[in-house]
Amino acid sequence: MEVVIVPDAKAGGELIAEAMAALLRRKPDALLGVATGSTPLPIYQALTAKVRAGEVDASRARICQLDEYVGLPVDHPESYRSVVLREVVEPLGLDESSFTGPDGSADDVQGACEAYDRALTEAGGVDLQLLGIGTDGHIGFNEPCSSLSSRTRIKTLTEQTRIDNARFFEGDVNQVPHHVITQGIGTILDARHLVLLATGEGKAEAVAQTVEGPLSALVPASALQLHRHATVVVDEAAASRLKLAGYFRHTYANKPRWQGL
Repeated sequence: MEVVIVPDAKAGGELIAEAMAALLRRKPDALLGVATGSTPLPIYQALTAKVRAGEVDASRARICQLDEYVGLPVDHPESYRSVVLREVVEPLGLDESSFTGPDGSADDVQGACEAYDRALTEAGGVDLQLLGIGTDGHIGFNEPCSSLSSRTRIKTLTEQTRIDNARFFEGDVNQVPHHVITQGIGTILDARHLVLLATGEGKAEAVAQTVEGPLSALVPASALQLHRHATVVVDEAAASRLKLAGYFRHTYANKPRWQGL
């Protein structure tokens, strides 16, 4: 995988937003997989700025979710559908019809998982999937020891992940659902380009294990090692435990500009 070390989150957001803009210039109806949480916000802000400045036309872009809480009403402000509409779809000026995601409030949750996996395939596959990484190395909500060939399915969150996400629920971990629908690791690996953004010292160990550690279900993000086009963008703090940081800086500095990310 390619590792790009940037000065800070803003620089990482700008770099990834430009890669997304370049994709939309090549393929205006690209299917963009988005992640939620605080880490990707600089990406969405930078991409929105490019759209509003007329640097890229996103009017035909399609947006899809990485995961969704089970049991939250669709219109709950912290359902991931609501978050994606608020932080991505609306700022880009897209219609809600451009957006697709799993139904976390369905009576048949397993059926909803299978339907979403089929929907991604029928849409032609995800062109670029954004990813964050948990402190335990999870991607999407594929917690440690998830199958590396897993498809979209229901998962039970670890207590640490619920604690990490309590900040979005007024700091009350009891409001955080126990279950989610998530794209499986195998589903994620189907995307044509994977881009993981990690910032802050708290993610440094997970990043090091993902990039330089062994391929292991214990660190689900290490599955990116199997992908034909995976890019890991990290700020200085998140890169602090990489043994090969100097090599990564050298290779990116000498990369032909025409290659992009």
